[in-house]
Amino acid sequence: MKPILRTLSWLLFLLPGCAGRPSAELPARPNVVFVLVDDLGYADLGCTGGEIPTPNIDRLAREGVRMTDFYANAPVCTPTRAAFMTGRWQQRVGLEGAMGYLAEQKRKVDGNWVDEPAIHGLGLPTGETTIAQLLKGAGYATGAFGKWHLGYLPQYNPVRRGFDEYFGVLLGHADFFRYNYFDGTYCLRDGLEPVKAEGYLTELLNRRAVEFVRKHASEPFFLYVPHLAVHAPYQPPGRPEPPVSREGMNDGDRATYAAMLAKVDEGVGMILDELDRQGIAGRTLVVFSSDNGGAHHSDNRPFFHAKTSLWEGGIRVPGLLRWPGVLPAGAVSRQPAITMDLTATFAALAGASPTPGKPFDGIDLLPVLRGVKPELERTFFWRVDRSTRRQKAVRRGRWKYVHDANYTQLLFDLEADPGERVNLGVRRPEVMADLKARLAAWEKEMDAHEREFVVR
Repeated sequence: MKPILRTLSWLLFLLPGCAGRPSAELPARPNVVFVLVDDLGYADLGCTGGEIPTPNIDRLAREGVRMTDFYANAPVCTPTRAAFMTGRWQQRVGLEGAMGYLAEQKRKVDGNWVDEPAIHGLGLPTGETTIAQLLKGAGYATGAFGKWHLGYLPQYNPVRRGFDEYFGVLLGHADFFRYNYFDGTYCLRDGLEPVKAEGYLTELLNRRAVEFVRKHASEPFFLYVPHLAVHAPYQPPGRPEPPVSREGMNDGDRATYAAMLAKVDEGVGMILDELDRQGIAGRTLVVFSSDNGGAHHSDNRPFFHAKTSLWEGGIRVPGLLRWPGVLPAGAVSRQPAITMDLTATFAALAGASPTPGKPFDGIDLLPVLRGVKPELERTFFWRVDRSTRRQKAVRRGRWKYVHDANYTQLLFDLEADPGERVNLGVRRPEVMADLKARLAAWEKEMDAHEREFVVR
């Protein structure tokens, strides 16, 4: 949308009597629902131009705000989740990569970094305060239903990190019918307890999420629904064979992927319907996003590349926010935003403050999305530092600098070239130099933090 048209659309929303007009006053302690999909492609939704039917997710865009420049904190699962839980750059706590069988892990022992061999032994450091703890301290009922991927051991369990209720799988992937990791580790939990269940995992999560809304409709609540779908293994509903295996992890096709996403969409519809039944939609913010760009069988158009990379296809994700009577309906915002902004946004709504000495790195998005404040220039940083991939990136305004594999340095104008095809580094050396300096300063700050372990 052109700038003049965006301005006119906001003026229309602010005119008295217009449908979708933001309210002047925010309800005290509103409910918060956050649905986080795993490995979703940017163009996999109807509202972002995809061919897979997603009517309920599209309803969020139709009745709320669609953010075109929304980013994941990282191109893989764990670090984005760590950033959301803490509201801070994931590098501050050492979770820079995804935990699991591909992780490169080190632990500090007597001042020295040594390899950490335990594949399921690490998690979000217990000294970190989570958004669930902050909201619980503000009087919210808190529930999480889905993939955790921030620690398998009991001390890292969601019910010990601020959630009153948890049901889901603790690890980075699981069989959707058997609920085990490819190595056989059983990871389905109800609270702290391993629990047996029958049925398709996404459907189980949907039902538990709706039960939580029904149970807590008369009090402020925070509902976090981090779906395992559409992450591998690619198992559609009704087809339990073959079981998950390391060799067959990514076997599948676009039709299977679509069937998995349809169940996520169904769950969004179930939650929205329950909010309507309980008469609490007007005091509930619902947010939808993905933890990183799409992987196998996904569609990341118009962006380049996919999950694990710092090209736009690996980090640009859908961002939908719906709050009837508060956020404008059918609006499109080009305000750049990132996962950890949601943490600051949710805390602000609850009247909760971050832990002293650990301020949020994100910002409250509501003033901009409501039209109370103008769009802000933001600067975002990303880093992948693995033996198999080394890449860094920074975005500021329309410009993005990419340092790929320690030798290729590129500069892109994302407004003119969202597909990152035209390198402007030679033509705009002053912009490249500025972004490189900002990136170096950010890395210095991140690496100065004391960490008990590092996952890359």
